[in-house]
Amino acid sequence: MRAEARIDLDAVRHNIAAVRGRAGSAEVMAVVKADAYGHGMVACARAAQQAGASWLGTAIPGEALRLRRAGLDGRILTWLWVPGDPFAEAVEADVDISVSALWALREVEDAARATGRTARVHLKADTGLGRNGCQPHDWAALVESALKAEADGLVQVVGLWSHFACADEPGHPSIALQLAAFRDAVDYAEQRGVTPEVRHMANSPATLLLPESHFDLVRSGLATYGVSPVPDLHTPAELGLRPAMTLAASVASVKRVPAGHGVSYGHTWHAEAESTLALVPVGYADGIPRHASSAGPVLIGGQRRTLVGRVAMDQFVVDLGDGTAEPGDEVILFGPGDRGEPTAEDWAQAAGTIAYEVVTRIGSRVPRVYLGAR
Repeated sequence: MRAEARIDLDAVRHNIAAVRGRAGSAEVMAVVKADAYGHGMVACARAAQQAGASWLGTAIPGEALRLRRAGLDGRILTWLWVPGDPFAEAVEADVDISVSALWALREVEDAARATGRTARVHLKADTGLGRNGCQPHDWAALVESALKAEADGLVQVVGLWSHFACADEPGHPSIALQLAAFRDAVDYAEQRGVTPEVRHMANSPATLLLPESHFDLVRSGLATYGVSPVPDLHTPAELGLRPAMTLAASVASVKRVPAGHGVSYGHTWHAEAESTLALVPVGYADGIPRHASSAGPVLIGGQRRTLVGRVAMDQFVVDLGDGTAEPGDEVILFGPGDRGEPTAEDWAQAAGTIAYEVVTRIGSRVPRVYLGAR
Protein backbone atom coordinates (compact mmCIF):
# COMPACT_ATOMS: atom_id res chain seq x y z
CA MET A 1 0.00 0.00 0.00
CA ARG A 2 1.39 3.35 -1.03
CA ALA A 3 -1.68 5.13 0.30
CA GLU A 4 -5.41 4.58 0.69
CA ALA A 5 -8.46 6.40 1.94
CA ARG A 6 -10.54 4.07 4.08
CA ILE A 7 -14.18 5.04 3.95
CA ASP A 8 -16.39 3.79 6.78
CA LEU A 9 -19.84 3.43 5.25
CA ASP A 10 -21.28 2.53 8.66
CA ALA A 11 -20.18 6.01 9.74
CA VAL A 12 -22.00 7.54 6.76
CA ARG A 13 -25.15 5.66 7.74
CA HIS A 14 -24.70 6.72 11.36
CA ASN A 15 -24.34 10.37 10.33
CA ILE A 16 -27.47 10.36 8.18
CA ALA A 17 -29.37 8.83 11.10
CA ALA A 18 -28.00 11.59 13.35
CA VAL A 19 -29.08 14.25 10.86
CA ARG A 20 -32.53 12.70 10.60
CA GLY A 21 -32.75 12.91 14.38
CA ARG A 22 -32.10 16.65 14.18
CA ALA A 23 -34.33 17.31 11.18
CA GLY A 24 -37.69 16.73 12.82
CA SER A 25 -40.38 16.24 10.20
CA ALA A 26 -38.16 17.46 7.35
CA GLU A 27 -36.82 15.04 4.78
CA VAL A 28 -33.05 14.63 4.42
CA MET A 29 -30.98 15.17 1.29
CA ALA A 30 -27.48 13.69 1.28
CA VAL A 31 -25.27 16.00 -0.77
CA VAL A 32 -22.82 13.82 -2.70
CA LYS A 33 -21.27 16.42 -5.00
CA ALA A 34 -17.52 16.46 -5.62
CA ASP A 35 -17.34 12.66 -5.38
CA ALA A 36 -19.10 12.81 -2.01
CA TYR A 37 -16.61 15.37 -0.69
CA GLY A 38 -13.81 13.02 -1.73
CA HIS A 39 -15.32 9.94 -0.11
CA GLY A 40 -16.69 8.25 -3.24
CA MET A 41 -20.04 9.33 -4.62
CA VAL A 42 -21.79 6.10 -5.55
CA ALA A 43 -20.88 4.10 -2.44
CA CYS A 44 -21.74 6.97 -0.11
CA ALA A 45 -25.01 7.72 -1.91
CA ARG A 46 -26.09 4.10 -1.47
CA ALA A 47 -25.15 4.17 2.22
CA ALA A 48 -27.03 7.43 2.73
CA GLN A 49 -30.16 6.03 1.11
CA GLN A 50 -29.91 2.91 3.24
CA ALA A 51 -29.94 5.18 6.30
CA GLY A 52 -33.05 7.03 5.19
CA ALA A 53 -31.92 9.91 3.00
CA SER A 54 -34.83 10.37 0.61
CA TRP A 55 -33.00 12.84 -1.65
CA LEU A 56 -29.52 13.07 -3.15
CA GLY A 57 -27.93 16.34 -4.18
CA THR A 58 -25.20 17.09 -6.71
CA ALA A 59 -23.69 20.31 -7.97
CA ILE A 60 -23.30 19.49 -11.67
CA PRO A 61 -25.48 17.41 -13.99
CA GLY A 62 -22.74 14.91 -14.84
CA GLU A 63 -22.71 13.83 -11.20
CA ALA A 64 -26.45 13.21 -11.17
CA LEU A 65 -26.30 11.27 -14.43
CA ARG A 66 -23.47 9.14 -13.06
CA LEU A 67 -25.65 8.25 -10.07
CA ARG A 68 -28.46 7.18 -12.39
CA ARG A 69 -26.09 5.10 -14.52
CA ALA A 70 -24.93 3.39 -11.33
CA GLY A 71 -28.51 2.37 -10.59
CA LEU A 72 -29.33 4.92 -7.87
CA ASP A 73 -33.04 5.66 -7.81
CA GLY A 74 -35.04 8.16 -5.79
CA ARG A 75 -34.99 11.92 -6.05
CA ILE A 76 -31.84 13.70 -7.18
CA LEU A 77 -31.49 17.48 -7.37
CA THR A 78 -28.76 19.16 -9.40
CA TRP A 79 -28.22 22.91 -9.15
CA LEU A 80 -25.19 24.26 -11.00
CA TRP A 81 -25.97 24.60 -14.70
CA VAL A 82 -24.47 26.47 -17.63
CA PRO A 83 -25.96 27.05 -21.08
CA GLY A 84 -25.64 23.97 -23.25
CA ASP A 85 -25.54 21.52 -20.34
CA PRO A 86 -27.38 18.18 -20.83
CA PHE A 87 -30.82 19.39 -19.76
CA ALA A 88 -32.66 16.88 -21.96
CA GLU A 89 -30.61 13.97 -20.67
CA ALA A 90 -31.33 15.08 -17.10
CA VAL A 91 -35.06 15.27 -17.80
CA GLU A 92 -34.95 11.80 -19.36
CA ALA A 93 -33.10 10.54 -16.27
CA ASP A 94 -35.78 11.93 -13.94
CA VAL A 95 -33.40 14.42 -12.31
CA ASP A 96 -34.79 17.49 -10.55
CA ILE A 97 -33.32 20.70 -12.00
CA SER A 98 -32.63 23.93 -10.15
CA VAL A 99 -33.57 27.09 -12.03
CA SER A 100 -32.21 30.49 -11.01
CA ALA A 101 -32.75 32.55 -14.17
CA LEU A 102 -34.96 32.80 -17.23
CA TRP A 103 -32.27 31.42 -19.55
CA ALA A 104 -32.20 28.18 -17.55
CA LEU A 105 -35.99 27.93 -17.56
CA ARG A 106 -35.95 28.28 -21.36
CA GLU A 107 -33.42 25.44 -21.63
CA VAL A 108 -35.59 23.27 -19.39
CA GLU A 109 -38.65 24.03 -21.51
CA ASP A 110 -36.75 23.06 -24.66
CA ALA A 111 -35.62 19.84 -23.00
CA ALA A 112 -39.19 19.02 -22.00
CA ARG A 113 -40.39 19.54 -25.57
CA ALA A 114 -37.55 17.44 -26.96
CA THR A 115 -38.16 14.53 -24.58
CA GLY A 116 -41.94 14.73 -24.34
CA ARG A 117 -41.64 14.69 -20.55
CA THR A 118 -42.55 17.20 -17.88
CA ALA A 119 -39.45 18.50 -16.12
CA ARG A 120 -39.32 18.91 -12.34
CA VAL A 121 -37.79 22.21 -11.31
CA HIS A 122 -36.79 23.95 -8.08
CA LEU A 123 -36.75 27.75 -8.25
CA LYS A 124 -33.78 29.13 -6.33
CA ALA A 125 -33.89 32.54 -4.67
CA ASP A 126 -30.76 34.52 -3.87
CA THR A 127 -31.58 35.64 -0.34
CA GLY A 128 -28.17 37.12 0.35
CA LEU A 129 -25.41 34.64 -0.46
CA GLY A 130 -24.74 36.41 -3.74
CA ARG A 131 -23.84 33.35 -5.79
CA ASN A 132 -26.39 31.31 -7.74
CA GLY A 133 -30.06 32.15 -7.30
CA CYS A 134 -32.56 34.71 -8.53
CA GLN A 135 -32.34 38.24 -7.13
CA PRO A 136 -35.51 39.64 -5.50
CA HIS A 137 -36.08 42.16 -8.31
CA ASP A 138 -36.16 39.30 -10.85
CA TRP A 139 -38.14 36.84 -8.73
CA ALA A 140 -41.60 37.88 -9.96
CA ALA A 141 -40.62 37.40 -13.61
CA LEU A 142 -39.11 33.97 -12.92
CA VAL A 143 -42.15 32.81 -10.95
CA GLU A 144 -44.58 34.02 -13.59
CA SER A 145 -42.61 32.39 -16.40
CA ALA A 146 -42.38 29.12 -14.47
CA LEU A 147 -46.11 29.12 -13.83
CA LYS A 148 -46.77 29.66 -17.55
CA ALA A 149 -44.43 26.76 -18.40
CA GLU A 150 -46.29 24.67 -15.82
CA ALA A 151 -49.63 25.57 -17.39
CA ASP A 152 -48.21 24.49 -20.75
CA GLY A 153 -47.32 21.10 -19.27
CA LEU A 154 -43.58 21.60 -19.71
CA VAL A 155 -42.49 21.85 -16.09
CA GLN A 156 -43.70 21.13 -12.60
CA VAL A 157 -42.44 23.50 -9.94
CA VAL A 158 -41.75 21.08 -7.10
CA GLY A 159 -39.31 23.09 -5.00
CA LEU A 160 -38.44 26.56 -3.72
CA TRP A 161 -35.03 26.97 -2.16
CA SER A 162 -32.08 29.09 -1.14
CA HIS A 163 -28.71 28.81 0.60
CA PHE A 164 -27.16 30.44 3.66
CA ALA A 165 -24.00 32.53 3.68
CA CYS A 166 -23.16 32.34 7.40
CA ALA A 167 -25.08 29.43 8.94
CA ASP A 168 -21.80 28.26 10.50
CA GLU A 169 -21.75 31.47 12.57
CA PRO A 170 -24.81 31.23 14.85
CA GLY A 171 -26.16 34.67 15.64
CA HIS A 172 -24.73 36.28 12.52
CA PRO A 173 -27.20 39.01 11.48
CA SER A 174 -27.38 37.70 7.91
CA ILE A 175 -29.12 34.52 9.08
CA ALA A 176 -32.34 36.23 10.19
CA LEU A 177 -32.27 38.49 7.13
CA GLN A 178 -31.92 35.52 4.79
CA LEU A 179 -34.69 33.57 6.51
CA ALA A 180 -37.02 36.57 6.19
CA ALA A 181 -36.09 37.01 2.53
CA PHE A 182 -36.70 33.33 1.83
CA ARG A 183 -40.09 33.40 3.52
CA ASP A 184 -40.99 36.45 1.43
CA ALA A 185 -39.94 34.66 -1.77
CA VAL A 186 -41.93 31.54 -0.82
CA ASP A 187 -45.00 33.58 0.12
CA TYR A 188 -44.92 35.44 -3.19
CA ALA A 189 -44.57 32.26 -5.22
CA GLU A 190 -47.30 30.43 -3.34
CA GLN A 191 -49.67 33.40 -3.56
CA ARG A 192 -49.18 33.34 -7.33
CA GLY A 193 -50.08 29.65 -7.46
CA VAL A 194 -46.86 27.67 -6.95
CA THR A 195 -47.51 24.54 -4.89
CA PRO A 196 -44.08 23.17 -4.00
CA GLU A 197 -43.47 19.71 -2.61
CA VAL A 198 -40.46 20.98 -0.69
CA ARG A 199 -39.12 24.28 0.54
CA HIS A 200 -35.49 24.00 1.62
CA MET A 201 -32.71 26.22 2.86
CA ALA A 202 -30.74 24.38 5.57
CA ASN A 203 -27.22 23.16 4.85
CA SER A 204 -25.24 21.09 7.37
CA PRO A 205 -24.65 23.81 9.99
CA ALA A 206 -28.22 25.05 9.71
CA THR A 207 -29.56 21.52 9.98
CA LEU A 208 -27.58 20.94 13.17
CA LEU A 209 -28.02 24.35 14.81
CA LEU A 210 -30.96 26.26 13.26
CA PRO A 211 -34.20 24.27 13.52
CA GLU A 212 -36.20 27.27 12.33
CA SER A 213 -34.54 26.81 8.92
CA HIS A 214 -35.56 23.20 8.33
CA PHE A 215 -38.80 23.76 6.39
CA ASP A 216 -39.62 20.57 4.39
CA LEU A 217 -36.11 19.33 3.52
CA VAL A 218 -32.59 19.71 4.89
CA ARG A 219 -29.42 19.30 2.85
CA SER A 220 -26.68 17.38 4.66
CA GLY A 221 -23.30 17.96 3.07
CA LEU A 222 -20.21 17.81 5.27
CA ALA A 223 -22.21 16.34 8.17
CA THR A 224 -22.89 13.26 6.04
CA TYR A 225 -19.17 12.46 6.23
CA GLY A 226 -18.86 13.10 9.96
CA VAL A 227 -16.81 16.29 9.89
CA SER A 228 -18.00 19.21 11.99
CA PRO A 229 -19.20 22.16 9.90
CA VAL A 230 -18.76 24.36 13.00
CA PRO A 231 -15.37 23.26 14.36
CA ASP A 232 -14.93 26.37 16.50
CA LEU A 233 -18.12 25.46 18.37
CA HIS A 234 -18.53 21.68 18.33
CA THR A 235 -16.49 18.57 17.66
CA PRO A 236 -18.03 15.83 15.52
CA ALA A 237 -18.71 13.77 18.66
CA GLU A 238 -20.56 16.67 20.27
CA LEU A 239 -22.81 16.79 17.20
CA GLY A 240 -23.33 13.02 17.20
CA LEU A 241 -21.20 12.54 14.08
CA ARG A 242 -18.46 10.05 13.18
CA PRO A 243 -15.74 10.96 10.64
CA ALA A 244 -15.92 8.50 7.76
CA MET A 245 -12.49 8.90 6.13
CA THR A 246 -9.14 7.64 7.37
CA LEU A 247 -6.21 8.60 5.15
CA ALA A 248 -3.27 6.21 5.50
CA ALA A 249 0.06 5.70 3.76
CA SER A 250 3.18 3.56 4.15
CA VAL A 251 6.66 4.69 5.07
CA ALA A 252 8.76 4.53 1.90
CA SER A 253 12.21 4.94 3.43
CA VAL A 254 13.96 5.73 6.71
CA LYS A 255 17.39 7.29 7.12
CA ARG A 256 19.61 8.94 9.69
CA VAL A 257 20.89 12.44 8.88
CA PRO A 258 23.40 14.72 10.61
CA ALA A 259 22.64 17.99 12.32
CA GLY A 260 22.13 20.81 9.84
CA HIS A 261 20.84 18.55 7.06
CA GLY A 262 18.27 20.33 4.87
CA VAL A 263 14.99 18.72 3.87
CA SER A 264 12.95 19.09 0.67
CA TYR A 265 12.82 21.95 -1.82
CA GLY A 266 14.26 25.24 -0.67
CA HIS A 267 15.73 23.75 2.49
CA THR A 268 13.12 25.56 4.57
CA TRP A 269 13.85 23.12 7.42
CA HIS A 270 17.18 21.85 8.76
CA ALA A 271 17.70 19.18 11.38
CA GLU A 272 18.70 20.83 14.67
CA ALA A 273 20.50 17.66 15.73
CA GLU A 274 21.24 14.25 14.31
CA SER A 275 17.84 12.83 13.46
CA THR A 276 15.90 10.06 11.78
CA LEU A 277 13.72 11.00 8.82
CA ALA A 278 10.83 8.97 7.37
CA LEU A 279 9.65 9.49 3.81
CA VAL A 280 5.89 9.33 3.19
CA PRO A 281 5.02 8.79 -0.50
CA VAL A 282 2.09 11.19 -0.90
CA GLY A 283 2.15 14.87 -1.82
CA TYR A 284 0.13 17.68 -3.25
CA ALA A 285 -0.67 15.64 -6.37
CA ASP A 286 -2.58 13.38 -3.97
CA GLY A 287 -4.30 16.31 -2.29
CA ILE A 288 -1.91 16.86 0.62
CA PRO A 289 -1.99 20.64 1.10
CA ARG A 290 1.36 22.30 0.39
CA HIS A 291 0.33 25.02 2.83
CA ALA A 292 0.74 22.39 5.58
CA SER A 293 4.50 22.27 4.95
CA SER A 294 6.40 21.91 8.25
CA ALA A 295 3.04 21.80 10.03
CA GLY A 296 0.94 18.81 8.97
CA PRO A 297 0.52 16.17 11.70
CA VAL A 298 0.72 12.38 11.29
CA LEU A 299 0.66 9.30 13.49
CA ILE A 300 3.58 6.86 13.11
CA GLY A 301 4.18 4.01 15.51
CA GLY A 302 1.53 5.30 17.87
CA GLN A 303 3.15 8.74 18.19
CA ARG A 304 2.12 12.09 16.76
CA ARG A 305 4.76 13.59 14.53
CA THR A 306 4.97 16.66 12.31
CA LEU A 307 6.10 16.73 8.70
CA VAL A 308 9.14 18.87 8.02
CA GLY A 309 10.15 20.88 4.99
CA ARG A 310 7.95 21.52 2.02
CA VAL A 311 5.29 19.10 0.85
CA ALA A 312 6.37 18.02 -2.64
CA MET A 313 4.23 16.74 -5.48
CA ASP A 314 4.53 13.08 -4.50
CA GLN A 315 6.07 12.94 -1.03
CA PHE A 316 6.86 14.59 2.26
CA VAL A 317 9.26 13.95 5.13
CA VAL A 318 8.58 13.40 8.83
CA ASP A 319 11.16 14.02 11.55
CA LEU A 320 11.28 11.09 13.98
CA GLY A 321 14.04 12.55 16.12
CA ASP A 322 15.57 9.59 17.92
CA GLY A 323 12.51 7.44 17.17
CA THR A 324 12.48 4.56 14.74
CA ALA A 325 10.36 3.28 11.89
CA GLU A 326 10.68 0.72 9.13
CA PRO A 327 9.76 0.93 5.45
CA GLY A 328 6.21 -0.31 5.13
CA ASP A 329 5.11 0.98 8.54
CA GLU A 330 1.68 2.59 8.51
CA VAL A 331 1.32 6.36 8.62
CA ILE A 332 -2.08 7.80 9.53
CA LEU A 333 -2.48 11.31 8.20
CA PHE A 334 -5.97 11.78 9.57
CA GLY A 335 -8.98 9.83 10.77
CA PRO A 336 -11.67 9.97 13.45
CA GLY A 337 -9.09 10.64 16.17
CA ASP A 338 -10.07 7.59 18.24
CA ARG A 339 -6.50 6.28 18.37
CA GLY A 340 -4.83 9.62 18.89
CA GLU A 341 -4.40 10.18 15.17
CA PRO A 342 -4.85 13.67 13.70
CA THR A 343 -8.22 14.64 12.25
CA ALA A 344 -9.13 16.42 9.05
CA GLU A 345 -9.73 19.51 11.18
CA ASP A 346 -6.15 19.27 12.49
CA TRP A 347 -4.90 19.33 8.91
CA ALA A 348 -7.21 22.24 8.11
CA GLN A 349 -5.70 24.20 10.97
CA ALA A 350 -2.17 23.31 9.85
CA ALA A 351 -2.89 24.43 6.28
CA GLY A 352 -4.95 27.51 7.11
CA THR A 353 -8.03 26.16 5.37
CA ILE A 354 -11.24 24.28 6.18
CA ALA A 355 -11.85 20.57 6.63
CA TYR A 356 -14.19 20.61 3.61
CA GLU A 357 -11.14 21.24 1.42
CA VAL A 358 -8.93 18.72 3.19
CA VAL A 359 -11.20 15.74 2.54
CA THR A 360 -12.48 16.85 -0.87
CA ARG A 361 -9.05 17.39 -2.41
CA ILE A 362 -7.74 13.84 -1.78
CA GLY A 363 -6.98 12.84 -5.35
CA SER A 364 -7.71 9.92 -7.62
CA ARG A 365 -4.23 8.40 -7.13
CA VAL A 366 -5.36 7.47 -3.63
CA PRO A 367 -7.72 4.47 -3.89
CA ARG A 368 -10.86 4.42 -1.77
CA VAL A 369 -11.31 1.28 0.29
CA TYR A 370 -14.84 0.84 1.57
CA LEU A 371 -15.60 -0.64 4.97
CA GLY A 372 -19.10 -1.68 5.97
CA ALA A 373 -20.45 -2.15 2.46
CA ARG A 374 -23.88 -3.77 2.15
